[in-house]
Amino acid sequence: MSGKKRIVVLISGSGSNLQAIIDACNAEQVHGDVVGVISNIADAYGLTRAKNADIANEVLSHKEFASREIYDQNLIKNIDTYQPDLVVLAGFMRILTPEFVQHYQGKLLNIHPSLLPKYQGLNTHQRAIDAGDKTHGVSVHFVTEELDGGPVILQAKVPVFEEDTASDLAARVHEQEHRIYPLVVNWFCQDRLTMSENCAILDNKPLAENGYANEE
Repeated sequence: MSGKKRIVVLISGSGSNLQAIIDACNAEQVHGDVVGVISNIADAYGLTRAKNADIANEVLSHKEFASREIYDQNLIKNIDTYQPDLVVLAGFMRILTPEFVQHYQGKLLNIHPSLLPKYQGLNTHQRAIDAGDKTHGVSVHFVTEELDGGPVILQAKVPVFEEDTASDLAARVHEQEHRIYPLVVNWFCQDRLTMSENCAILDNKPLAENGYANEE
């Protein structure tokens, strides 16, 4: 196995998944290091998490750029100064341009709070409750140009109870997020995980449409 991978994490908010990845790196459960954190929101608490961990961090506000395309071009420049092997989206609330996605194709991960392909986009927990779903969850996937549409790597499921609010369900999902995201990041850092022809490949085997160990 090659040396530790360099990871850049993009955030917009509290950075709880960032913290889970930092903790896993520090515990040597991930064969990599978070070398940079970039937020589009100046007061995102995830920046404080990065500072507390002595990780380089910066703000690149989308409000300072005339278009999504110009913003993403500048974001690419900033990310590439860290020479990343992997770029991790951890609550980065931006729709990415095709140019950005293509630049990092095969080394760009996202986590989405639903069992994809269900509930792409926002308000996933309330949508699951409104639909009367008995099971909800979270998906880690490679990012492609289709919003929340890249190949799924791993999912975790949680029950939906009749009395659940969206907040109740979100808390249950977050707990699973913090378990599976560092695991997938480590698979990538161990050179076990790749993407080929819009398919996730783990240990040289194509994964099922809804990810590892999930054949149903």
